[in-house]
Amino acid sequence: MYTSAEPSPLGDELLERIRSRAAAHDRDNTFPAEDLAELVACGYLRSLVPVALGGLGRGVQQVAQDQIRLAAHAPATALAVNMHLVWTGVARTLHEQGDDSLAFVLHGAVSGKIFGFGVSEPGNDLVLTDSLTTAAPQPDGGYRFTGTKIFTTLSPAWTRLGTMGIDRDSADGPKIVWAFIDRADPGVSQKDDWDTLGMRASQSRSTLLDGASARPDQVFRRLDPGPTPDPLVFAIFANFEILLAAVYTGIGRRAVELAVLAATRRTSLKHGGRSLAQDPDIRWRVAEAAMTMDGLYPQIDALAHDLDTLADHGPRWFALLSGLKHRATETARLVVDQALRVSGGSSYFAGNELGRLYRDVLAGLFHPSDAESAHATVATAWLGPTDV
Repeated sequence: MYTSAEPSPLGDELLERIRSRAAAHDRDNTFPAEDLAELVACGYLRSLVPVALGGLGRGVQQVAQDQIRLAAHAPATALAVNMHLVWTGVARTLHEQGDDSLAFVLHGAVSGKIFGFGVSEPGNDLVLTDSLTTAAPQPDGGYRFTGTKIFTTLSPAWTRLGTMGIDRDSADGPKIVWAFIDRADPGVSQKDDWDTLGMRASQSRSTLLDGASARPDQVFRRLDPGPTPDPLVFAIFANFEILLAAVYTGIGRRAVELAVLAATRRTSLKHGGRSLAQDPDIRWRVAEAAMTMDGLYPQIDALAHDLDTLADHGPRWFALLSGLKHRATETARLVVDQALRVSGGSSYFAGNELGRLYRDVLAGLFHPSDAESAHATVATAWLGPTDV
């Protein structure tokens, strides 16, 4: 287990600067390049790299807390950097188990590489266990990937894309091939298609792979399609779900803060000009939002701690992680709704921060595991598989 040699690099002044830019990036549909530059400069992208390798040596438990704070200031920035943190978290989790197949990711993060997450595909609801992208084996042991990846967060900035495709040509195929591709490869291009309701600054554009080449030293897994006990799949799922839950928990936290500010600022003629903070209905809504959020923090903390210490939850791990992601995104959505009701009509304007949080929080509906998948996973854990 790693121990932290460094405190959080996210100082209050840095977070306030990031918050001050968030509205403009949302309005203009632009990538927060200044945010990323500051996060790189303070070492945040090295958070999960061991101290011995040049990182900050922080665990997922600590970085999840950092992501809650960052998301409370700029959700789209937090979501964008999340994908780099997931890959470094995966490399760290494997390293803890004696598997250094992704050691180059840890070294790359120290040398300034930024890792993107190119897994999601249109029409592929099996996500990690199958692919519509082809992975063509090459004589030197590398692969060429052809397919479309969607929701490729950090699109304007990643330098290496972690991706997967299916090899049906090798004698032992089919195999799911996992590899990293360099941004400069001529087979990589991006669509300018990120004009969305929320999380606009994440710039999660579609990435087109047209024979994009992965060198042999960047191919790190060949797995059978379907469910697998390979530690890679667990490491991806665990880091992804925990850090994603942290982002949406940060949105919920900020929504409560804004509800409190609105309640104390607004007054009511019906109540003789008194602050709405004295209105029993408003007080109930703020209390309900705060109590609902209070249940998320210890759950994220506990599961992140268990990942750091490689606790043995056995087959229950996937149910616990799916449930956490679902609970965090749904809770944040409900809390933002309560905050909107407290804040009144001003939050309906496009430039209002709470209105932006309302749009951002809806993106949580679409990340894996979605509501249907999460419930199916948890039902199987408790009831066993269905007969069909």
